[in-house]
Amino acid sequence: MREPPSEDTARRLLKTVLPDGDGDGVELRAVAGDGGHAAWRVGTGHVLRLAADGPASRELRREVRLRDLVRPYVTVAVPACAAAGEWAPGLAYTLDTRLPGASAEIRDVTAAGEEDLAGLLAGLRTVPVARAVPLGAPTVAPRSLENLRREAGVVAGRLDGAGEFEAARLGQLTAQGVTQLGPQPDAVLVHHGLNGERLTVSADGRVRGVLGWAGVVVGDPAEDIAGLAISVGARAAVRGATLAGYGARVCLRGLWLGRCDALVRLSARLADGGDVGLSRIRLERAWEPILLELVTD
Repeated sequence: MREPPSEDTARRLLKTVLPDGDGDGVELRAVAGDGGHAAWRVGTGHVLRLAADGPASRELRREVRLRDLVRPYVTVAVPACAAAGEWAPGLAYTLDTRLPGASAEIRDVTAAGEEDLAGLLAGLRTVPVARAVPLGAPTVAPRSLENLRREAGVVAGRLDGAGEFEAARLGQLTAQGVTQLGPQPDAVLVHHGLNGERLTVSADGRVRGVLGWAGVVVGDPAEDIAGLAISVGARAAVRGATLAGYGARVCLRGLWLGRCDALVRLSARLADGGDVGLSRIRLERAWEPILLELVTD
């Protein structure tokens, strides 16, 4: 079995792909990779990712193809590939441009940033699905909000007992409301992995870029609204989706998917004994009160 990619591996590769061939002198800082990737920040301008196995290599290549498809349609930056290939037989790498800004986990999104989110959501819904599927975007059926509500109801009781959440708040989502908030019939391209760490935000609160395109699917646009509710708060998520042209039903479906997800994830984090700080913050964001709490036509 091949050894996992190391910093020495990365430096040897960079000698062949950097314009000046300075693989030894460039600053490398290891960062968390997605799935089967090892990743480093390269100086101030790039991120190097090395796939550790065949499935991760296929995912990396697929992500690059889908990013290239999406880029012309959205108003925020998407990482561009400065170099790509194989660092070992059958194992892929990418050297991507690093996007400006800091994580949305540490910077708030302003009203102007909500317009950027609208540009992201509106752009994704205009990407031709017929072009995305051959590039590897799978079609995913919408989740059952009723099943998620039931799961959230179980964990809400536990969280209430632990002093983490008032279970009665989940009662706002009634069985009738679930029926009204069914998925829209037309599937669109969905990022399907939006979180604060994947949104880069400038000092003035503008959303400058979106990372992490490996999970792109054709599916329910409410999933991206749900991700934004957890990432930037319910108000900003719904306002951004409304500006993107989504109606009340899609916005509220996304909001409730996000709220239920936040409950389930906090409960899971408490159960496994991990750090719950970020999960609590995300729960608070998703459960921000908004004006649009009743379904309208």
